[in-house]
Amino acid sequence: MNGFMSFRYLTAGESHGKALMGILEGVPAGLSLTQEDIQVQLRRRKLGYGRGARQKIETDEVQLVSGVRLGKTLGSPIGLWIENRDWASWKEVMCAEPRGLSDPIHGADARSRAREIWIPRPGHADWAGGVKYRHSDLRNVLERSSARETAMRVALGSVALVFLKALGIQIGSRVIEVGGVMDSSPLEIPIEQLNLQVDASPVRCLGVDAEAKMVQAIEGAKKQGNTLGGVFEVCASGVPVGLGSYSQWDRRLEAEIGRSFLSLNAVKGVEIGLGFQSAKLPGSEVHDEIFPGAGVGQILFRTNRSGGIDGGMSTGQRLVVRAAMKPLSTLMKPLASVNLRTGESTLAHIERSDVCAVPSAAVIGEALLGLVLAQMVLEKMGGDSMEEVIRR
Repeated sequence: MNGFMSFRYLTAGESHGKALMGILEGVPAGLSLTQEDIQVQLRRRKLGYGRGARQKIETDEVQLVSGVRLGKTLGSPIGLWIENRDWASWKEVMCAEPRGLSDPIHGADARSRAREIWIPRPGHADWAGGVKYRHSDLRNVLERSSARETAMRVALGSVALVFLKALGIQIGSRVIEVGGVMDSSPLEIPIEQLNLQVDASPVRCLGVDAEAKMVQAIEGAKKQGNTLGGVFEVCASGVPVGLGSYSQWDRRLEAEIGRSFLSLNAVKGVEIGLGFQSAKLPGSEVHDEIFPGAGVGQILFRTNRSGGIDGGMSTGQRLVVRAAMKPLSTLMKPLASVNLRTGESTLAHIERSDVCAVPSAAVIGEALLGLVLAQMVLEKMGGDSMEEVIRR
């Protein structure tokens, strides 16, 4: 029987390294899965107004390396590979083998040294990572801490989304704030239709007026050499009652969701349902009243302020998760920093970056929620094959 410890994943790879790699273990045998199922989500990750030039370089073409045969999962670990096309311009800098002055590639060592970084960016992993791992060249930190890694998490999460869809669980997302511009449009369409609608928007929001103002805000930030953050929302429908548990702190559904979303680059806050707003309201305006259902032992909710989770467990209602993303740390008009080699005050290092990545982060959030729900479904239902899981 699959427990939650057997459903796990790992990623590897640097931003400008040769490739990103991923391994997903615990997917039952017999799930229909193709490369295109994964590719479609990777294309969606590239969406969004305010993305940088890197999106024009990388095609994010995924390869199914293992765990799938003739369109069906085998029950063995699924291996994925995404080549970094930009590697062609960085292989002398990011190669695994040591380089020296006698290297047959003329000037390779000099070019590698020219890419070294010793001026950290405020708000990034540069300085703390350099101290932790004793790196004098901060490129050793930023190459792995870069959000480029999320391309592989989307690829792995897309497998989870296919698995959940086969069980009737749908996940969608939207942007509800960028740079202080709010989209208060109510979510009145089914989750399975949400992505079809918001993917047509350059900022992946529902409101037309909000869309125009968000684009304008991003344009303004770009002209100022600045960046913008925002808030995105990820929802799931068809979630069965009882995923997660109250019996131990580390089995609570919202705990796993929070951990997963906070692992996403630049995310500084996560809420479920009313979230932080519930701290300002009386209990009568926070809790979802319970009414008799169609039969004995069945109930109805007329509100969903809890966001589909009570006491660490899913209630069967729509799951609603929101995440707050801070502005990206690389500014074209850099903030003050310190030259770690001289100790002198200077301006922060500039690395190629986006102006706003909130629309992309929403798509990544779908993958993250998918991975958590797939883990919880397998913990509750178990099964080594899709036939077993569906039956249970």
